[in-house]
Amino acid sequence: MDAYTSFARVYDTFMDNVPYEEWGQYLMSLLKEYQIDDGVVVDLGCGTGAVTEILAKAGYDMIGIDISEDMLNVAMEKKEASGLDILYLLQDMCEVELYSSANAFVSICDSVNYITEPDDLVSCFQNLSRYLEENGVIIFDFNTEHKYRDIIGDTTIAEHREKCSFIWDNYYYEEERINEYELNLFIQEEKDPSLYRKFSEKHYQKAYTLSEMTDIICRSGLTLEHAYDAFTHEPATKSSERIYMIAKK
Repeated sequence: MDAYTSFARVYDTFMDNVPYEEWGQYLMSLLKEYQIDDGVVVDLGCGTGAVTEILAKAGYDMIGIDISEDMLNVAMEKKEASGLDILYLLQDMCEVELYSSANAFVSICDSVNYITEPDDLVSCFQNLSRYLEENGVIIFDFNTEHKYRDIIGDTTIAEHREKCSFIWDNYYYEEERINEYELNLFIQEEKDPSLYRKFSEKHYQKAYTLSEMTDIICRSGLTLEHAYDAFTHEPATKSSERIYMIAKK
């Protein structure tokens, strides 16, 4: 079952509690700390383009990259509605190909956790570095081992909206440090509102520790500037659920 196919249709509906505007402002504050006030910024794992649009409105020349065609279709609909000049590319973030350099790469909403092999993540950062301007930065967040093991663990989450519902069964495999979650979606048919069609997806993410992620950045030939507890400028700790990393070329 491919990820972010049927889910793309209702992704924004179920993410309506995410403060994207605040996340975008925080991300921009980190960019500005490194004098990146404009220029090309690439949003990796951009999904439906929520944060991509926020950065574009702030004046950045945005490129959004995602592996899900369905998610990008939603992003393109938003682009048509907003009139923003955003380039969307259907690519694997581990195999990015650009026609120009970038001032920064950003990746939030734990997209990096989907890269489940550390060596693949090293290769990913090395490839991104090829396109990065000197003194450019890669800013990304990741969910921690603590969050997967101690917070969401083996749980079930269910939510209902007017036209769709989902059941999210979460499983954490501590030995492999892999988090699996199975989504069962029930989406109302447009032609027959009395009918709800079921869709299923499985997602897998790797639980990285801060020390592992620090080592990955060093192996990539980048310099780790900061590791922040998410949405703050405080150092990440063992109790951090989400960590923002800033790596510089």
